[in-house]
Amino acid sequence: MGLIFTEFFDMKKLIYLLIISLAAVVIACESRTYEEISDNTPITAPVNYITDVKPIMDNNCMGCHSAGSFKPFATYNQVKNNIDGILDRIQRPNGDQEKMPKGGSLSATQINIFIKWKADGLTEN
Repeated sequence: MGLIFTEFFDMKKLIYLLIISLAAVVIACESRTYEEISDNTPITAPVNYITDVKPIMDNNCMGCHSAGSFKPFATYNQVKNNIDGILDRIQRPNGDQEKMPKGGSLSATQINIFIKWKADGLTEN
């Protein structure tokens, strides 16, 4: 009888452990997207090309849009003259074939920098 009780007690512990493990897995899983959890605080400080926009372009766009490439964005004037197209492409939903940058996405803060730069008059310095 002691063996049966021990086996029953171990089975209860096993079931309890499985329930706790399953609950932990379900609670740990999140279905929120990157856009939902990223900081989407509006930019309030003035934005300019050299300090704010160019570093984003250099790190995320120049691999494909360097000087001599199709649709280069290597200079201030090239970026300024194409701001509407850039804004369109970086704000497209994930999965859209025309979304830029290819293979990734800018953060909400980075996108807000471009939006604020345009609103501020596309200043260089």
